[in-house]
Amino acid sequence: MDDVQDWYSADAATFGDRVAGAREQAGMSQKQLAKRLGVRLATLKSWEDDLSEPRANRLSMMAGLLNVSMMWLINGEGEGLDPPVDDPASSDLREILTEVRDMRADMLSRAEQLGRLEKKLRAAMQTPADV
Repeated sequence: MDDVQDWYSADAATFGDRVAGAREQAGMSQKQLAKRLGVRLATLKSWEDDLSEPRANRLSMMAGLLNVSMMWLINGEGEGLDPPVDDPASSDLREILTEVRDMRADMLSRAEQLGRLEKKLRAAMQTPADV
C-alpha cells in the first residue's frame, strides 16, 4: 500500500468507498445522488456502507452521474478519481484505516460462520433424536 496510485484499488478501497469518494468529488450529498438515481436514501447508504450493491442499470447511471467508469466503481480500475495527495499524517491514518477494514472483514466472516453454525444447530434441534 506504499503506492499512492493504488488508493482506490480493490485491495485498498471497497465499492462503497469508491462510490462515496466519487460522490463527494462530484459535490453531491447522499440525498442528492439518491434522488438523481431514483432510489431511496437508505438504498444509497447501504451501497456506500457495502451492505448491498446496485443492479447494473443503477450502476451505469451512477457511473455517468459521477463521471467515472463502471469498472472503476466495481474494482478501482479504469477512469476514476485521482488519488488523494499524500502527507505524513495521512500515512498513519491510512494504516489505521487499513487495520479497521481488516477487522471489519474478519468480523463479517465470523458473523457468516456464526450464522451457518446457528442454522446447523437449529436443524439439529428440529430433527428427532435417534432412540
